Amino acid sequence: MNKIIFSSLMIFALIAVPVANAQFGAPAYQKSTHLIIDELNNIEAKHVIGFSNDPVMVNLFEGAITESITVTNEDGKELEFAIVGMSDYGAVTIFSADKNTIIKYNLENMFRQSDNLLTLNVGYPKTFGILFSEKTDQIFLNDQIIQLGDKKGISINGGGYVNVDYYSEMPKIIQEVQWKEDKFDVEIITDSEIDEFNFDQESKSISFQVNEKNKFVTISMEEKLLGGPYVILLNDEQIIYSKYSIKENHISLSMKPESPGQITIIGTTVIPEFSMFIPLIMGFVIILTVPFMKKFSLH
Repeated sequence: MNKIIFSSLMIFALIAVPVANAQFGAPAYQKSTHLIIDELNNIEAKHVIGFSNDPVMVNLFEGAITESITVTNEDGKELEFAIVGMSDYGAVTIFSADKNTIIKYNLENMFRQSDNLLTLNVGYPKTFGILFSEKTDQIFLNDQIIQLGDKKGISINGGGYVNVDYYSEMPKIIQEVQWKEDKFDVEIITDSEIDEFNFDQESKSISFQVNEKNKFVTISMEEKLLGGPYVILLNDEQIIYSKYSIKENHISLSMKPESPGQITIIGTTVIPEFSMFIPLIMGFVIILTVPFMKKFSLH
């Protein structure tokens, strides 16, 4: 491997270049920067650098395993490089390249794990992306749920630190709700234990008990069963939540209760969506509206 660890070379560089360029190369033009997480939750960093005839420097991610660093051009030819300690987590200097340069290395000790939930806290000073394996469909970015769908990653525009959570194995609980002749599956994804699940048609609500604090809880259901807008309570106190929909007529609500207790989701509409009297009322309104429409028209 064409790698140089700066020692005596560092002294030479400080003498040979002006003080303003003492970081051993100008900042590289990074065409793309990604963290790639595989199915075993190993993380590989990949930087694609634009060509330059002059030395350029690329900051590494925290947790970089220096022994794993490879630097090649886009044709796979190994290039000379040096590892320096001029950033918080080290950097790589590329001496020159007449084609795009690709830097790859592995990261270690990046995850915290609680039950099935993996937590990654990572940052970089430039725009970077995080790509997930095909088995990961749902993540939490700074506690906000994101359903990846056919998009297998996220972009952190402008760089900075982010907190990413996702499940190594999706912990699903299915509760069946039956109302008259209709049956509905309500899916709950959480590492917390769930008890006392209840659907109350009269109060337009779903409630259940969570037995652990600070655990993500995501509930998915048909809007026909319980439609929004919603209010979510924890022990009768309103809490914040996020929502998304990737399937027509279905809704997912996600929250992170700060204490154990009863979660109550109150909707605006409930099955049956219309009572017997509403069609009669609507028909009466139409009859009253027709003369009005004859009086006014749009041009």
